Amino acid sequence: MLEIHTVLCRAGQMDNYSYILHDKKSGITAVIDPSENAPIIKKLQELKLRLDYILNTHHHFDHTDGNLELKELFGAKVIGNQKDASRIPGLDFGVEDGQTYGLDKTGLDLADKKKDTDFIFKVIDVSAHTQGHVLYYFPQDKAVFTGDTLFNLCVGGLFEGTIEQMFTALSKIRALPEDVRFYPGHEYTFGGAHEAYNYFGGNEDIQDYLSQAQMRLKQGLPAGPFTLGEEKKCNPYLAADSLEEFRKLF
Repeated sequence: MLEIHTVLCRAGQMDNYSYILHDKKSGITAVIDPSENAPIIKKLQELKLRLDYILNTHHHFDHTDGNLELKELFGAKVIGNQKDASRIPGLDFGVEDGQTYGLDKTGLDLADKKKDTDFIFKVIDVSAHTQGHVLYYFPQDKAVFTGDTLFNLCVGGLFEGTIEQMFTALSKIRALPEDVRFYPGHEYTFGGAHEAYNYFGGNEDIQDYLSQAQMRLKQGLPAGPFTLGEEKKCNPYLAADSLEEFRKLF
């Protein structure tokens, strides 16, 4: 099982979440979407870990600003969507939609060629927020890192894509097992709370969700992770079963 450590970056500004992942079996450490360097380096020092890889969900600066400095400091290799290679700073390895990969000290390859690592992930293209945005889904760990596609109780803005693309993207997330925990790229929970509360008529599910999120945030923790099953009951965008219903949310 991977160790997952959430790191709040750009606190009070964009409230990004970066995630440090450590695999004891292979000994490798990776960070997903390094927004800024200082909090990530501090957390790595606390954990006594050395960074090997950087995984980017998409090219936006608040998800890639740490790439080049972390590469220089640790010699870490950058991984991202091959189709977005020109926009991801310092890209070393390009990944493709639908493929399952493994990471170890020797590099990146298809999962069936990596026997000595538990760092196994599937790449899922969810172009909508940006073209080329991907998710990293870890089936063994029941975890998915959704970048700026899915947040707690809301979704990312359509910077480069369409409503139809976002509906398709979320349909891919809806198809994942309900016990998968999702890790978003920002802390936006209470930005979407009012709309979600009204959409579900203030039912018990949304009340419990908001109560748990508020309690965790008051403790200085992330609102989640929540499972996709929990999110489907409380996020209007995941609950919409048809494109027609989905359009009404925008």
